[in-house]
Amino acid sequence: MGRAVIQAAVSAGLHPVPVSFSRAEESGQTVEVCGKEIKLHGPSRRESILASVVDEYPNLIVVDYTVPDAVNENEDLRIQDNAELYCKVGVPFVMGTTGGDRERLYKTVKDSNVYAVISPQMGKQVVAFLAAMEIMAEQFPGAFSGYSLQVMESHQASKLDISGTAKAVISCFQKLGVSFELDQIQQIRDPKQQVEKVGVPEEYLNGHAFHMYHLTSPDQTVSFEFQHNVCGRSIYAEGTVDATIFLAKKIQSRAEQRIYNMIDVLREGNM
Repeated sequence: MGRAVIQAAVSAGLHPVPVSFSRAEESGQTVEVCGKEIKLHGPSRRESILASVVDEYPNLIVVDYTVPDAVNENEDLRIQDNAELYCKVGVPFVMGTTGGDRERLYKTVKDSNVYAVISPQMGKQVVAFLAAMEIMAEQFPGAFSGYSLQVMESHQASKLDISGTAKAVISCFQKLGVSFELDQIQQIRDPKQQVEKVGVPEEYLNGHAFHMYHLTSPDQTVSFEFQHNVCGRSIYAEGTVDATIFLAKKIQSRAEQRIYNMIDVLREGNM
């Protein structure tokens, strides 16, 4: 994901800082992206390194795409640990991570007064779809009472948690009257099934997000299907860059609000 964000940032005219944090075993390595050499650092000296980077680049905005097993075994701790680090150093950030204790995460950021965009989904068009679902749920509660729901989501094998997008859509369906639990989601992580059953192109097995929601009426005479399929990571990278630019403007204008999500970004006309 880091490479995709750097590529999108360079295309948008931004200047990526040549520093990134990664796993302990990758510390000290250098990767080249868009002709730029990025130095990787492990978790042991994150605070001192980040503080020195902020001193050198005072307009820095961190982009965080933490994965569940990055350092700690507990994803909630890892996400919270990162947020606490950014808040302690006083650096604004864009976090596109799913999972974690969201209530605790937001409280940490709010108490620190740091600017941040936090969203489990950074793809602008997918966010617009989610917003439409939320509007429908708010305005027509119970509209699908009695309907049964089937949910299938397929992501690259490295994604260990349940899709945050699926969780958000399911929450809307629950408000619309559908009875459904998260453990009923059919998660597909096996590459063979992804190609043969889901229809994922082989070249995108390492980076895709396919979602299907199928509703059926109690008498099985009516059905609805919602589907959104993403191949690659460009949609998320471009949304991340837009969120970064949006946040920079909020910081520059000293906006009173400090915590934003991708719907806030879209409402500013960043499509």
